[in-house]
Amino acid sequence: MTEPGPFIRPDMKAFLDGLKALGPRPTVAEMSLEEARNSYRALHAMADRPARELAVVRDLACPGPAGNIPLRLYDTKADREAGPAMVFFHGGGFVIGDLETHHSLCAELCALMDMPLVAVDYRRAPEAPFPAAVDDCEAATRWIAGSPAELQREITGLIPIGDSAGGNATVVISQQLESEPAATPVILQVPIFPLVSDAKGSESLEQFSEGFVLTKAAVEFFDQSYKPDRNDPRAFPILGDHAQTPPTVLVTASLDPIRDSGRDYAAALADANTRHVHLEIAGVTHSFTNLRAAVAGAQADLEGIVAAMNSMLEKTA
Repeated sequence: MTEPGPFIRPDMKAFLDGLKALGPRPTVAEMSLEEARNSYRALHAMADRPARELAVVRDLACPGPAGNIPLRLYDTKADREAGPAMVFFHGGGFVIGDLETHHSLCAELCALMDMPLVAVDYRRAPEAPFPAAVDDCEAATRWIAGSPAELQREITGLIPIGDSAGGNATVVISQQLESEPAATPVILQVPIFPLVSDAKGSESLEQFSEGFVLTKAAVEFFDQSYKPDRNDPRAFPILGDHAQTPPTVLVTASLDPIRDSGRDYAAALADANTRHVHLEIAGVTHSFTNLRAAVAGAQADLEGIVAAMNSMLEKTA
């Protein structure tokens, strides 16, 4: 008797079946960098909802360790009183994502939270391997924390948030700002299907190695490109100190090859008695937050994440 497979939510199954019907495609490792990056943009353009119209969507830049770091400011209001802001770090394995791949998601988060959001376009591997990306993310977050005139907003609290590689950066930056505080404190962090511990050898990496959007081959390709130091908490923040972690909304997806990495982080937060909520969305894959047009329930999933964020913020106020 064959063992039953993992639960796949019907709306996600329809999307996966549609991808399968397109036939075999080259893996990210078989593409040129330009092809891989274009393919990632195309997937999100096809599968995500159109970006919301907002009062402010403005490109700007801040100083970084290797030159200016491109940023994008989102806000539902042209003018705003002092308050917190989200700092968003995009996914893409530190290799293929950019401001455009996550533009719709950033606009949606801004609208749902009714809060400014600044997206960070950090340097990518393999052109700039570890720790270039997280160095840029830290520099940008510290710049935002200082309420620079370019933002035209007074920032009173920081909310690092990001998906996948950006979820890794979220945890890394929270740890860096805890060890050396910025001008404004981190009041909440939101790592979404993050890579926090090393995924190599994990059960989920083998179980969902193919056919679930993110593949084992892609995880390995990103790792080879980024070249993380496996003994450095800036690469695998599970190695860092969790005792002073800010309130956390941690999100994992049950069909994700790197799911167990997020679960490892949830266990570390529990062991450290850190206030957190762990939302594991059942029956969906990695990147579900960028599949909101193709996967009918993904918008409600995102709204559930935002509800958890607001609940956590109310408890810390």
